[in-house]
Formats: sequence, C-alpha cells, structure tokens
Amino acid sequence: MLGNRVNETLNERFTATELATLRSDLLQGGMLDSYEAAQLLQIFLMGRGYGVSPKAALDAAGRVEMAGCALPVLQHELENLAMVM
Repeated sequence: MLGNRVNETLNERFTATELATLRSDLLQGGMLDSYEAAQLLQIFLMGRGYGVSPKAALDAAGRVEMAGCALPVLQHELENLAMVM
C-alpha cells in the first residue's frame, strides 16, 4: 500500500525514474559520505529548478542514510528540501 501512496505523491514534483536514478547514484557510491550525499541532493534539486539550503541538504542526507536510502524516505526528504526559486 505504501508503494502506491509514494507513487501518487511522486507525480507532484519528481518521477519514480528520477528518484530511482538518484537512489542508485547514492547507493553506487556506497552512500558516499553525508557531505557528498548532500551535494548530490543539492545538484539533483538545482537541476530541476529548486533551491536548497546546504545545511538542510546535509541534515536530509543523514536521514536518508539512516533509512538505508529507502525510496519513500528519499522522496519525502526531497519534497521537504525543494524550495521554488
């Protein structure tokens, strides 16, 4: 059931493919370190026209890392980070 809810909310800002690619990038680097993961989140969002606070991105990267990069958590953190410019 959660998967369906996540897919519905993904349509708001990010596609499932975009999130899966970002997740793959995070995992491919061994989840990098928190600073590198935060930079990746910032680049992802800025590439889609959103602003993001570096400190907020670092905090979000830590939460995503603690959740094992679960897609629902990644999606939630991105939605909370994204600031319309």
